[in-house]
Amino acid sequence: MRSLLIACFYIFAFGPGTSAQHTHPPGPSKPPRKRIVTAAQVNGIYRLYKNEFRILALGHNKLQVQFHGVYPTPKSFNFGDAGGEAIIDGNIATFKPDENEPCEITIVFLPGKIKVTQSGSDADCGFGHNVHADGTYRKIRGGKPKFEPPP
Repeated sequence: MRSLLIACFYIFAFGPGTSAQHTHPPGPSKPPRKRIVTAAQVNGIYRLYKNEFRILALGHNKLQVQFHGVYPTPKSFNFGDAGGEAIIDGNIATFKPDENEPCEITIVFLPGKIKVTQSGSDADCGFGHNVHADGTYRKIRGGKPKFEPPP
């Protein structure tokens, strides 16, 4: 009798679990939700180590963007600079430093920072060796930035 009770316990405890393990194919993933950002949230200077972005909202879904990147070597520094207009959709901006090159920089605006992704190598973007724009930059100053002349 005792073994019958134990067998019933196992059937009730573990039986339904095996039928619930059927998996359904994953549905389409949801695209990241875009948030609208204001000019005040976008405008400013963003820094990651010695790399820096200067960004100004121009209106009509356009931003003026300037990037200055630095890669220290034991004897000197490698530099990379880019500037131009970016197109913004919600809180995601796309910037191509040179339309003829296979380089694209994506900027996602988050509260107090930007997350930057670079597609293309340092050479594709016209940067010095090992200079990359990738990373999470902290906003160090708001307002209209002063754009530096290229070196």
